[in-house]
Amino acid sequence: MTSKSGTGLPACQSVLPQPSSLPRSLLRARWPVLFGSLRLQLTAWYLAFFSVLFLLFCLLLYGTLARALERRLDEKLASEAATAAALMREELDEMGGDGPRAALDVLSEMQPAATVIAILEQTKVLAASSPIPGPELRAQAAQFLLAPSADAVWAMPRWGRNGARAAARQFTRAGRAYIAVAVEPLDSIVQQLRVFRDALWFTLPPLLALAGLGGYLLTRRGLAPLGAMVEQSRKITGESLNTRLEVGAAAEELSALAVSFNELLSRLDQSFESMRRFVQDASHEIRTPLAVIRGEADVALANERSAAEYKESLAVIQEESRRLSRLVDDLLNLARADAGHLQLQVRQLYLNDLLADCCRSLQPLATARNIHLECCPAEDLAVEGDEELLRRMLWNLIDNAIRYTPSGGRVSAAIEVDGPEVRIRIADTGVGISPEAAGRVFERFYRVDQARSRQHKPETLSGGFGLGLSIVKWIAEAHHAAVELTSRPGAGSTFTVRLPRA
Repeated sequence: MTSKSGTGLPACQSVLPQPSSLPRSLLRARWPVLFGSLRLQLTAWYLAFFSVLFLLFCLLLYGTLARALERRLDEKLASEAATAAALMREELDEMGGDGPRAALDVLSEMQPAATVIAILEQTKVLAASSPIPGPELRAQAAQFLLAPSADAVWAMPRWGRNGARAAARQFTRAGRAYIAVAVEPLDSIVQQLRVFRDALWFTLPPLLALAGLGGYLLTRRGLAPLGAMVEQSRKITGESLNTRLEVGAAAEELSALAVSFNELLSRLDQSFESMRRFVQDASHEIRTPLAVIRGEADVALANERSAAEYKESLAVIQEESRRLSRLVDDLLNLARADAGHLQLQVRQLYLNDLLADCCRSLQPLATARNIHLECCPAEDLAVEGDEELLRRMLWNLIDNAIRYTPSGGRVSAAIEVDGPEVRIRIADTGVGISPEAAGRVFERFYRVDQARSRQHKPETLSGGFGLGLSIVKWIAEAHHAAVELTSRPGAGSTFTVRLPRA
C-alpha cells in the first residue's frame, strides 16, 4: 500500500493468501459434488461473505494504522525541525552570524537519536548529526526555497532500505536564508506494520475455521425443521394424503413453505377423493345398463322365442346401449374439459332462437307428462359462444325442470336483458331442492332423489345419470358465465344463467 506522500510502504494485500490457481472448468465440475448439500452451500456462501468482510476490515485497519504512524512521524519531525530552527536563531544572535559554529552548537544541544538533524544555508549543508545524501537534500532544499513557506514535510525514498520522511523549517537572519531539516528513516514504521501483518496472517486461518464451523452449525440448526419436513413428507402416500406437516417454531420462510405444502396436500387429497368418487360413481352407472344388456341377452338366448319377443329384447338392448353411449360421451367431454383439450367453436348467434328450438324439441316430453311448457324468448339477442354447447346447456336445464315437476305443473323458460348481460331463467313448480342439497346439485353423479331419478326413462342427453347439471355448470364457466340456483322445497326451483352480450 502506498502512503499519501509516496513512501512506498508494503501493500496490505499481502496479508491474505492468494486464491487457488485451479482451472475454472475443474472448479465448476467439482462444485455440485462438493456443495450438493444446501447446508454446505449456505456455509460456503457465509464463509465467503465473512472472508470478504474480514478482508475489507483488514484493508481499512491496515491503511488507518499506516496513516496514523506516518502522521505521528511527520508531527515529530516537524516539531524537531522547529526546535532546531529556534535554537539556530538564538545561536546566530549570540555568535554574530557565524553559521557553521552555530549549527554545530545546535546539534550538540539537541543530541538526536534516530532522527538526523541538518542545518543548511541556502543549499549548503552547514552541519548534520549523521551522514546524509547531500545531493538529494540540496535538491529538496532548492525546491523548498523556490516555493517558500514556513515549513514542509516530504518523502525521501532513496534514504536507506525503506526510505525516509523529512520535515524542514525555514527562517532568515541578516538577509541569509537558513533551513533546519529533520530526517528519520521509515524502518520503525515498516517493522510495526510487519508485526501487524504477521498477527493478521496467524489469526486468519483459525478465525475462518471458527467462522465456517459456526456457520455450519447455525445453518444446520436453521434447516433442522426442513429435515423434519422431508422425513414427514416421505411417509405421505396416496392413502395418507390427509396427513399434514408439522414444523413447530420454525422460521417464517419454512413455516410458509410448510403451509404451502399442506395446502398442496389438501388440494391433492380433494382431487384424489374426487377421482375415487368419480370412478366409483361412473362404474356404478356403467354397470347398470351393462347388467340390463347382459340380462336381456341371456334371457333371449336361453330358450327359443318368437320374433316379437326377440324384437322386444333387442329394443331394450338398443335403448340401454344408447344410454351407455350417452354416459360415455358425457364422461369423455367432462374429462376433456377438465384437461383443457375441448376447444369452443365460438361464433355469434341469437340466443332467443336457440331457446325456442330447445323448447320445441322438449315440448313432446312436457305434453306426455301433462306439464305446461312456456317459452318467452323475447327479441333478438346476439351472444358469442359455441352453439352446440349452449344448446346442450339449455336442453339440460329445461329437461331437468320437466323431469322434476309433477303432472299438471308448469315450466317456464325466459330471457331477460340486464345491461351488458343476458339472463336465462328456467323456472318450474316442481318439488324444489332443500338447502343442504342445493350446494351439491352441480356435483357429478349427485342426485337429490336417487329412486325418482332412476324411474324416468332416459329420453334426453344425460337424463338419469346425475351429470346434466355438472355439464351445465361447465358450459357456463367455459363461456365466462355464471349459473345460480334459487329453490325452496315444495315451491319449485329457478336456474339463472348470466351470459355477456355480444
